[in-house]
Amino acid sequence: MALKTLNMAIKTIEDLRVIHRRLQIPDEYIDICGLPFCPEPEELAAAGPDVFGRPALLEPQALRSWQQMRQAAAQDSVELHLVSAYRSIDYQAEVLARKVASGRSMEDVLTVNAAPGFSEHHSGRAIDIGTPGCPPLEEEFDQTQAFRWLSKHAKDFGFLLSYPKGSSGIINYEPWHWCFHA
Repeated sequence: MALKTLNMAIKTIEDLRVIHRRLQIPDEYIDICGLPFCPEPEELAAAGPDVFGRPALLEPQALRSWQQMRQAAAQDSVELHLVSAYRSIDYQAEVLARKVASGRSMEDVLTVNAAPGFSEHHSGRAIDIGTPGCPPLEEEFDQTQAFRWLSKHAKDFGFLLSYPKGSSGIINYEPWHWCFHA
């Protein structure tokens, strides 16, 4: 398992404010979003390709737990796919910029994507999970056997649903988004 050492360029909230201003994210976002700052890890491990064939990375402990959880689900005839894993702060900024360039408002984008610095994906501990027969990153994932299995067993592997239905957070319900908490 190859490890990648990162250069952590974003170290302070002021560093984030520079990125946010470039994206025209209001200064008050940091104070009102209710999301914690998620620094990038010092090490990431290769998790293989995601469902789109992109190389996926996770923090080493989260990767081991993801592999164990996926294997346990398979033993129960449940297939879990990795849709998305680590995302750098810079990449998150690019994602938001592309969505705004496509005609969406930043306000709308920030209901489905955290601003750079506040996505759990930056930590290398968050994963978006899919399963065969369900389009990735769609709310209908909560109607699958995979979601029912995760709801019952993910906590045994240290994974928690980050944005549950009915939560009062800034990010909408995401039944596919699970984060590892050691």
